Amino acid sequence: MFGRDDDHTGARIKEQRKLARLTQRQLAERLPYSYSLLNQVECGAKSASPDFVAAVAQALRIDVTVLTGQPYVTELQQDRLAALVRPIREALDLYDLGVDDELPGRPPAELVAAANRLCGQVRAARLRKAACELPGVIAELTAAACRAPTTGLWQALASTYRTAHDISVKLGYYDLSSVALDRMDWAARRASDPCLAAIRQYMRALAYFREGEYRIGQRLIAVGHDLVAGAEPTRESTAVTGQLHLGASIIAARAGQQSTVEIHLAEARLCASRTGEAAEIHWLSFGPANVSLHQMSAAVEMRQYDKAVAQAKKITLPPTLATSRRAHFLIDRARSEMETGRTDAALNSLVEARRTAPEQTRYHSGARETITGLVHTSRRTPESLGHMAAWIGL
Repeated sequence: MFGRDDDHTGARIKEQRKLARLTQRQLAERLPYSYSLLNQVECGAKSASPDFVAAVAQALRIDVTVLTGQPYVTELQQDRLAALVRPIREALDLYDLGVDDELPGRPPAELVAAANRLCGQVRAARLRKAACELPGVIAELTAAACRAPTTGLWQALASTYRTAHDISVKLGYYDLSSVALDRMDWAARRASDPCLAAIRQYMRALAYFREGEYRIGQRLIAVGHDLVAGAEPTRESTAVTGQLHLGASIIAARAGQQSTVEIHLAEARLCASRTGEAAEIHWLSFGPANVSLHQMSAAVEMRQYDKAVAQAKKITLPPTLATSRRAHFLIDRARSEMETGRTDAALNSLVEARRTAPEQTRYHSGARETITGLVHTSRRTPESLGHMAAWIGL
């Protein structure tokens, strides 16, 4: 029915397994998963969950992106997003050139506002708009911070590097996201801002989480806690502390440490009771709602799909919740619905995610894997599923 049958995660796992000269039995022995599941994933009968992909990547000693096929270059070119990546890469590379006299000297307040606007655009899932503006803002802020170094300008520059990281991750350029985090550290150190430094460690932890390096991720979260502990006890530091606990809960869930998950969620809930909904603090979307969302995501990571579906039904998303976070919730819900046989509901969740944040959904590996799984498990293909499959290039 659909083309490119050899272009799915299972087929890539099979290809890389053969390159490693392993049989299915031999690879399965290296995984915390059954031979039967590996066989079904390779032939496309079952979708490959993120934890399964991470485990295979670790066993084969390759990057997760080799198996997921990221970045999805064909679709990026169709959406005219691929051309936006090179200017971002150049902006990150030229961080040490100092002042560029040919750049306009906008007032610091305007540049700080521009950095905040970029963060807002990413949270609103307007990736193209943010990617277009980002290189110029990085260059201007770099020049301004070198001309007249102030804490505010260095903080704003660190924020733009964080935006570069966020865009890179959402488009599947994980190598570029690592460079962006290094630049974020460079600027955060000059700002002497422990909260920014802690957020950077949180993002590093999630990078290792994606690759299945859970112990490293947990160590980085601990470093983040040490950093924020040196900050003034404010609503800002409480929100950052809470977000670190949320990150730790997801890493522990993927590692199968349920008691640790519950400890971190309890700590995050306590922080949220003190901050209330604090979406504006470093654009983290922290607050009681995000704690509930992470509780559901933890259930997904522990493959407790019935529990995740039940929790999803109880969640009321606040109007202030970032569009990007809303779409992430819908993608998680779709995966849980598919895994529990609720295929129509899963498709509806994905359609809603596409309507909410089309660019983010199209390049989200979890969304693509769920669409692929629905195609392979559906006895008949509804027109809306056919459109979704064609949209991701299946």
